[in-house]
Amino acid sequence: MNLDCFALDDDPLPLAPAAPTRDWMDRIPDRHAYRCLPLAIANAHGWTIGAACDFEIVWDGGPRPQSLRATSLDGHPDIGRYVMSHFAYGIVTFNLTWLFRTPPGWNLYAGGPINEPKDGIAPLAGIVETNWLPYPFTMNWQMTRPGRVTFRKGEPVCMVFPIPVDSVSAVQPVLRRLDDDPALREQAHAWKERRDDFMRRFARSDPATLAEAWQRYYFLGKLPDGTSAPEGHVNKLRAAAPVDRRGAAGGATDDG
Repeated sequence: MNLDCFALDDDPLPLAPAAPTRDWMDRIPDRHAYRCLPLAIANAHGWTIGAACDFEIVWDGGPRPQSLRATSLDGHPDIGRYVMSHFAYGIVTFNLTWLFRTPPGWNLYAGGPINEPKDGIAPLAGIVETNWLPYPFTMNWQMTRPGRVTFRKGEPVCMVFPIPVDSVSAVQPVLRRLDDDPALREQAHAWKERRDDFMRRFARSDPATLAEAWQRYYFLGKLPDGTSAPEGHVNKLRAAAPVDRRGAAGGATDDG
């Protein structure tokens, strides 16, 4: 399946696989946060569009578009081409410089980089029907208080990934008791017993438990009884790098 990314000019914003790492996760001793596999997989779950330059956004708290100002910090001559305030009320709009098309049956999720909080501003997410849309969409962030925030050149301003059109509307949540599935109940209770025992030994500073540091059932795709999870378990995700087929007018091709 292809995600077609049409550049709207000869110098679009950088589009790349989402990075699997986060600065705040790197700063935690032993990089402990990466042991949370769902968190780590989400980090790399798509592609990001990076900022054109170092820039600063200042909002005075007012409701007008003029209440927000974006200024280049590295001499970029045309920051207004990429960053503006269309909707006022502290909302920042990014022109992404790409038009995306997905195959029939697929939409595109567009939001901020996952698991990368930014002080003073928050990304707004959208689901876009890119399977038919013949024009581009923008990415919006909302200032959370008056003040200023900065973005670095290349820092993600948007993250995208495809989702099935009916991924929510075709699903029916069903509420059940755990006792209704004896096999699942047995596995869940076995996991809890092993987890509780591990935490008791960890609290007692048991040397072997401290050396183990963490239980790896989910990371390894193992059930509490030691059997493997069904096929499809993933403990590492890397999105594919874009293939450039714009030709000589827009850059090198994938042939060289």
